[in-house]
Amino acid sequence: MRAAVLHEAPGDLVVEDLTIAKPIGREVLIRTKASGLCHSDLHVIEGLLPLPSLPAALGHEASGIVEAVGPDVTAFAPGDHVITCLTQFCGVCPECHVGRVFICSNRHDLARGPELEPTLSLDGTPVLPMAGLGAFAEQILVHENGVVAVDPAVPFDVAALIGCAVMTGVGSATNGAQIRPGETVAVIGCGGIGLNIVQGCRLAGASRIIAVDLNAEKLEAARGFGATDVVDASTDDPVAVVQALTGGGVDAAFEAIGLTATGEQALAMIRPGRTAYLVGVPPITSTMTVPGALMVLQAKGLRGLFMGNSNFKVEMPNLARHYMEGRLELDRLVSA
Repeated sequence: MRAAVLHEAPGDLVVEDLTIAKPIGREVLIRTKASGLCHSDLHVIEGLLPLPSLPAALGHEASGIVEAVGPDVTAFAPGDHVITCLTQFCGVCPECHVGRVFICSNRHDLARGPELEPTLSLDGTPVLPMAGLGAFAEQILVHENGVVAVDPAVPFDVAALIGCAVMTGVGSATNGAQIRPGETVAVIGCGGIGLNIVQGCRLAGASRIIAVDLNAEKLEAARGFGATDVVDASTDDPVAVVQALTGGGVDAAFEAIGLTATGEQALAMIRPGRTAYLVGVPPITSTMTVPGALMVLQAKGLRGLFMGNSNFKVEMPNLARHYMEGRLELDRLVSA
């Protein structure tokens, strides 16, 4: 089975012929049909987001068809169209019990132990599947709690995007920030995540959605996804413009790039008593300066959101339905 493997970081991906194990227990073997490139994959390649070990098969945003299942799997069968997700969960820990499966404390325990045949190997050497998936590959072997069935009418390339960019973006608005009708928002960064935050805010009924980016084409795209206003940060001070447009700041600001400077801008864009949300994944060594006194005196909040703080088993089928019924624009997100 061919897969794109990273042997050192920073480094280059190398297409290797790997051995993939047969499914046991609650594992599902999937024939990959589409896989997206996420910015976090680039962080890993550049050495900015280290993995536990190398070599590793990268990729975590994928869709495909079930080829085989382990003997304890009851929810999936060969032929099912599925989406994978990196927020695999145990279902029994305290976080899972209250619905926060995206921060399951036992997620890593779902991987095969050292006493078993490795999920992936290269000439006998174990290869780490990134995020339990390793989706830049012809096949994926994953625990069933990292898979969800999807309507076969959803194209595979669109389904793959639902697996990360769409759920992260839309979920950040609807689940993480819980945007309410009439609220005002700012979205910094109009890539795949940012455009889906824009869509999520539109679905939630935000009255004003201000998109911020350095790229005019991305800003124009943001208008098509629901932005009511755009700010070109290459020519204007985005904080000043957002505050002027809203008479003092927005109800929620989202940072969708993963940079310290834009995170600080998001915090400066919100009005007192509101929250700024960090959605983009920054390099592992990055830090952020927070004005402590102003945070307290203005009762501001700063919160990180992971995968939209969403239960993917619930949200991904909903997102697919929104797409099929015309409420989500996803076809234009497919670039290759």
